[in-house]
Amino acid sequence: MEDIKNLSGDVAIDKLKALAENKICLFCTFEENEIVSRPMGTQGIDDNGTIWFFSNRNSIKNIQIATDNKVYLMYADTGAQHYLSLTGHAQIVDDRKKIESLWTPLAKAWFEQGKDDPDITLIKVQPTEGHYWDTKNGKLISMIKIAAAALTGKQPDAGVHGSVKYNQ
Repeated sequence: MEDIKNLSGDVAIDKLKALAENKICLFCTFEENEIVSRPMGTQGIDDNGTIWFFSNRNSIKNIQIATDNKVYLMYADTGAQHYLSLTGHAQIVDDRKKIESLWTPLAKAWFEQGKDDPDITLIKVQPTEGHYWDTKNGKLISMIKIAAAALTGKQPDAGVHGSVKYNQ
């Protein structure tokens, strides 16, 4: 039996942080009505739900965002059985103070000149809505419940899921 809990406001932002902060997502943009996806590391999430990514100034994704700023972000933590899918609007930002505050040594793998690299920009994503899926009891208990359901022929406890809406 599934448990539906729709979230909004601060509770939705807390769920966003729990499922996406410091995680890799599949970052999807559009080109000629086709979805273009690539993995990207989430650099930070503000208290208002704004999600930040580093990007190269001349990258294809920056060009795609300039043409169509609608994006999809998909997070999956299969080990914990946590999933989050978001829609939102992206904006290319050149803010040296924000870059400095989000910088980590790992980012140097993509920006050889470090946080002062002239080609580094930020992608600012303001999520509008999405959907999340969680287990209630963690992966091991969930797997046991699914196995028991398969043996008994009864519907398994599917965990908790719901929509998330963010203030604009």
